[in-house]
Amino acid sequence: MSQELLGAFVPGTDVRVEGSADGPLAGLTFAVKDLFDVAGHVTGCGNPDWAASHPPAERHAWAAQVLLDAGAGVAGKTITDEISLGLLGINRHHGTPVNPQAPDLVPGGSSSGSASAVAGGLVDFALGTDSGGSVRTPSSFCGLYGLRPTHGRIPVAGLMTQAPSFDTVGYFTRDAEMFGRVGAVLLQEGIGDALPAEILVATDCFGIADAAVADALRPVLDRLKAEFASVRECRLADGDIADWPRHQRVLQSTEFQDTFRDWIDRVNPRFSSEVAGAFASDGKVPQAEIDVAKAFRERARERMEELLGDRRVLCLPTMPILPIRRDARVSEMRNAVSRIIDLTAIAGLTGSPQISLPLGRSGGVPVGLSLIGWHGGDADLIAMAQALASRGFPDP
Repeated sequence: MSQELLGAFVPGTDVRVEGSADGPLAGLTFAVKDLFDVAGHVTGCGNPDWAASHPPAERHAWAAQVLLDAGAGVAGKTITDEISLGLLGINRHHGTPVNPQAPDLVPGGSSSGSASAVAGGLVDFALGTDSGGSVRTPSSFCGLYGLRPTHGRIPVAGLMTQAPSFDTVGYFTRDAEMFGRVGAVLLQEGIGDALPAEILVATDCFGIADAAVADALRPVLDRLKAEFASVRECRLADGDIADWPRHQRVLQSTEFQDTFRDWIDRVNPRFSSEVAGAFASDGKVPQAEIDVAKAFRERARERMEELLGDRRVLCLPTMPILPIRRDARVSEMRNAVSRIIDLTAIAGLTGSPQISLPLGRSGGVPVGLSLIGWHGGDADLIAMAQALASRGFPDP
């Protein structure tokens, strides 16, 4: 699909940088979400007033530089939801990129342009970010491989951060082989062939997914159980699974209020109604509520360590819903975002690595299956993605 039809790149920009002459990614091209610095260009963050109030970057973001050094070239800056506050891929200023797998449906955000460019074949891979689900959501909706790494595993230098205790650098590819090649460069670590000791299927996470999602992934789970000796069911939460997104919202919203408050006060920028609504409270969350959320995050991390010790991985739907229509009502959009966070909050709260794998379909629409690993187990998750692909997943 052509660049003009996809609308994945930021309008009015032409950002191209040649990679090194040789390296493990030589000859490949990648797109850069418009939150990453590219030297000589303004990092626009999906909002024209942000772009107008900031100077061009002096150097490349760490992630962009390491990929350039590995031989890949930058093919353009891609659209993001406004200041990365969104999970559907909608940008009122720059347009909504097309989901090549389901053109009438949203691509997922906030790394929407990067996912669209990869799924549409414009680039070999793309950089995205993930604070509350911004790589995992478009990975599932657009049928891609995607990584949200262990928090802090990939340097965020040169990235416009949103919520520092949640922000991560992630990426998208169309196939498992490329997923491994790019991952080895960004992680600065070889991707081996070791498989996890056990796969835990989170029944409470599957329980909050829509029937269409659960039905699409059931055959994949059946194959996992048939091909891997150690697959068993468990509950993630030792209480109510709804507590996870509730506390994640408190912490992430508090942090992004702190990040953008001064700029909003100085510039009085133009926002879409959805983004403006996120700042309506001016960050006045009671400290007691923040303290409760922080205490819950510690317990959530302990719970994850308990489950995933001894090299286990947690299996769950990437998204509890299918992508909604591009022309959905605002109320539908808000409900969809709320549902998405029900599952993306898990890795966000715990800082755990998570991969989304394009293993399911529902009526032709992609459905992602996720694996969450132990802290630092990013390369092992990627190895698992490659092992599943070598065994013929998703098709028997």
